[in-house]
Amino acid sequence: MPVSPSTPAAPASPRPVRVLLVEDDDLMRRSFTVALERYGYRMKTAADGLEGLDLFRDESFDLLILDVMLPGLDGIGLCRRVRETSLVPVLMMSARGDGLDVVAGLEAGADDYVVKPVDTYVLVARIRSLLRRATYAPAPGPGPATGDGPAPSEGQVLVFGDLTIDTGGLEVFVSGSPVALTPTELKLLLAFAAHPGIVLERHTLLRDVWDYGWDGDSRVVDLCVQRLRSKLGRDRIETVRGFGYKLRR
Repeated sequence: MPVSPSTPAAPASPRPVRVLLVEDDDLMRRSFTVALERYGYRMKTAADGLEGLDLFRDESFDLLILDVMLPGLDGIGLCRRVRETSLVPVLMMSARGDGLDVVAGLEAGADDYVVKPVDTYVLVARIRSLLRRATYAPAPGPGPATGDGPAPSEGQVLVFGDLTIDTGGLEVFVSGSPVALTPTELKLLLAFAAHPGIVLERHTLLRDVWDYGWDGDSRVVDLCVQRLRSKLGRDRIETVRGFGYKLRR
């Protein structure tokens, strides 16, 4: 039956979130795929790092889940290759959960990690958190501000020395040159910029940036701060030993 001109069109369905899972264990790969598809994610899988890299280059994904121990090209190396061209959110999976895997994955550019075996609800919670960061959009606010003024509100252009942050356009510049930040790095920087000169404790950042409770792993904060320093300058974010970090005005 034709639709009359006065009949409003049905709203378009949201595009399914596309996830690339790279996991060499067949049973685990199938289990994760079935579980995540039940939550509405559109899954594509690979059994080794090189196959995963080819899929990443050929198709578009909203999120990558990479096992650390992979044949051909391990998850750490794959994450580094991804970060050469993309800021797509990356979740690492480690069977060990020790410092080596966690630190190496985060240093390679991963946004978060989980330790196997992992419950589906935990994995989905981490995925949702990463996707919220990737689609973060502050509400419009008033015009320019500088780091010498009061605590900034959203939608401003903030200036801290040679660092400029456009919180509305979600753009960052150092000495006038644009700086590419992952969604997690950007949200962490915005948390600092909202409280210039104020020390933010690690558990506060875990809650506000990573959506963790008190039981979160503070190494994700420390490693993400290190990555920010490498992009913004070593002295821009100051460590306050025993407490946390602050953005210098």
